Amino acid sequence: MGKVPKKRSLADKVRKTKTSTEIKNNPFEVKINRKKFDILGRKSKHDVGLPGVSRSKAINKRKDTLLKEYKQKGKSSKFIDKRFGEYDTNMAPEDKILKRFAMERQRVHDKKDLYNLNEEEELTHYGQSLAEMEKFNDIVNSDDESEEKGLLSAELTASHFGGGGLLRKKTSGDHEDGGDGGPRAKSRQELIEELIQKSKQEKRDRQVQKEESQELTEKLDHDWKSIQALMVKKIPRAERVEEEKPKLEQYDMMVRELVFEMKAQPSEKLKTPEELAREEREKLQKLEADRLRRMMGDQVVESSQSQTHMSADDLNDGFILDKDDQKTLSYQDGKWNIEEETEVEKDGEEEEEGQSERRRNLKREMTKRRKMMRRKKKRRRAEEEETSAKPSLSIEELKAQQEAAKAELPYTFTAPESLSDLKDLLHGHTPDNQRLIVARTQKSNHASLAVGNKLKLQKLLGFLLEYVGELATRSPPELTTIDKLIPELYTLCQMFPEAACKTMQSILGDAGHSTEEVLEVKGHLPFPTLDMIIYLKVTALLFPTSDFRHPVTTPALLYISQAITKCPVRSLQDVTSGLVLCCLAVEYVSFSKRFLPELINFLAGMLHLAVQDKTSLGYILVPPFRQSGKCSDLLVVSDTESCKSWSKKSLPLSATQQLELKNDLDRDHHRLMCLSTCLDLVKRCCLLYKDLLSFTHVFQPIRMLLSKHISAQAFPESIQELHNEILETISSVPVTHSRLILEKKKPIPLKLLTPKIVEVLDYGKKRGSTREEREKERLKHKYKKEFKGALREIRKDSRFLAREKLNEVMDRDSERKKKVRELFGSLATQEGEWKALKRRKKK
Repeated sequence: MGKVPKKRSLADKVRKTKTSTEIKNNPFEVKINRKKFDILGRKSKHDVGLPGVSRSKAINKRKDTLLKEYKQKGKSSKFIDKRFGEYDTNMAPEDKILKRFAMERQRVHDKKDLYNLNEEEELTHYGQSLAEMEKFNDIVNSDDESEEKGLLSAELTASHFGGGGLLRKKTSGDHEDGGDGGPRAKSRQELIEELIQKSKQEKRDRQVQKEESQELTEKLDHDWKSIQALMVKKIPRAERVEEEKPKLEQYDMMVRELVFEMKAQPSEKLKTPEELAREEREKLQKLEADRLRRMMGDQVVESSQSQTHMSADDLNDGFILDKDDQKTLSYQDGKWNIEEETEVEKDGEEEEEGQSERRRNLKREMTKRRKMMRRKKKRRRAEEEETSAKPSLSIEELKAQQEAAKAELPYTFTAPESLSDLKDLLHGHTPDNQRLIVARTQKSNHASLAVGNKLKLQKLLGFLLEYVGELATRSPPELTTIDKLIPELYTLCQMFPEAACKTMQSILGDAGHSTEEVLEVKGHLPFPTLDMIIYLKVTALLFPTSDFRHPVTTPALLYISQAITKCPVRSLQDVTSGLVLCCLAVEYVSFSKRFLPELINFLAGMLHLAVQDKTSLGYILVPPFRQSGKCSDLLVVSDTESCKSWSKKSLPLSATQQLELKNDLDRDHHRLMCLSTCLDLVKRCCLLYKDLLSFTHVFQPIRMLLSKHISAQAFPESIQELHNEILETISSVPVTHSRLILEKKKPIPLKLLTPKIVEVLDYGKKRGSTREEREKERLKHKYKKEFKGALREIRKDSRFLAREKLNEVMDRDSERKKKVRELFGSLATQEGEWKALKRRKKK
């Protein structure tokens, strides 16, 4: 229910009766416009304002104008006579009538002839004029009427449409009621009955006439057939066959050959992933049941009677071709002619020729099929003899089979619920068997086979990642097992990308938090352990590295960049770890060609470790490398003779966790291996970034190192080749731009013009233009001012109309609610009276 409208108080009436003088005397109704400063000799017109008075005046003005227009919108209180010439005194009444009639006809004519065609052209249909056909003179005949059908008799027309005998005018010969002894006039009912009988009789006559004409037609046809044979000249059968039967064309022969060709057999439909998973599980369950049966000592032999061998080229043995089931297709006289079996016999020679041709084709086809059937029967007999010739297994063979079944891996596994369960499941198995166990676990617990399998496989993915990290931390690390488990990780990642993303994000997040804590305490970081390197490698294999921003690969790339920036190189093991991280960084950016300045700086620092004389460098080193120190000569070869016995090998991944070098020769070989790997990475970076505009400036330190500080003659041939290839690549890239330098020549001074001197008469007024320009500026300023004022007034009008519309809606709602309350009150009163009356009746 709405609120009851408040009553106007006495204070409202008093407030309305205030005069403008009282308002001006009220300090709360007056607004004083403050000025920033006073100017002598200037009078201010708007120092004091009455916003309330101005607002009330504007509202009253809108009520008198805008509100009245709004309330009278769509209403009309007068009629306008729009008749032509009604108030024209110069026209006569006849002329007015004629002109109005002509205008009316013209209006109707324009509408009527809107879609008319050109009247000069005569339209025809099958040579007949459409104008003549549209007269509708043709009579539509029905089945049970004669040539006179469609026409009504005069009596029927008179009785139905002329009023019958009762409505006819009396003539001189008619008599009423037989007063003069003449015949009595028939009533309407009698006339209608006579007409009905007459029409039925006419219908019977027409039917009899139709049957007679049909009998005569049949008799005439029979007589014509009897004499037709005498009129037609007989032709010999040989000539008639040659004339009537056309020779087979090449197209007809091809059609007949295609009829007896072997048809393509339909292939099996593509199966859904759910069906494939179900078949895999059933296959594994069957193999597991056979393995358990062999473990129990039962002999598993498939009987030849229960299963029949079907070869790949089996054509359904026992099939006998009795007759041709295919229809012969031909084209004759512009129509398709399909041969069908009918009871009427055709011409003898045509039938024999067609049958002989079909017999020849059938004999060839049946001969081929009989040969295939004989070959299949021989093959089946040989297989049955081999099966029957197999003797039963002895006790020793059964025991051997039982032991082999026990040693064989199970085919079905339950999904592990924890990491320890996964370890127990994979413990003691070879890497290949571990991969096979994980694959069979995934197939046995496919997500489409049960409701809870999806969560189980997601947990298995997390456990596998933890297990891979644990394999990397073992001594020695089981890298072969990790390599075997990567395909299964990839399969699970493709099935559950969101779960894999969250798991890798948590691993990278934990590693990032730990590095931040160490960096805050020590100021530098140790190189990542082997398990973290393995996780970075797995990330590049499982997730795309070419995306501009990725939730997994982007944090991994940032982690690599932070490691090669904040981890100091203090030993050959650190050198190995740093080069492995550089290999991962190159792998991350190999497709997207994203520029990593940390990678280039780290490779330049690695080459700096191989420089012997560090007195005059000519390039700048970036941390974590230093120009000199105890760890600045890690890649300097101690003996040049070790280069002769060195052979190029791949950098071992296990060297990042534990590097054992027994003597100086092993150290020099490892240094050469690291230097070769570093040059190989530099070469790959040159090929990646050679399209950059700043390529020559970015690789200038590396060019300086290789050309002036690292001599290639002291190293083996493979390192010399890499050295030369890098220098050729850097020097072959052309410089596409030059450095920005200041212009040496003196700049050209601007052209000076003679200043224009304008007399200033009044301070603050714009001068210096013509009278027309000043008038134009004044009008433009006035137009802007008026435009802003008009916009302001339009907004005020819109707000005023919106308030009035809202008031109307509120008034209507309050009136409706008031009526509803009154109606409820009357109903309540009526209900009370009725209940009171009911109680009195009960008493």
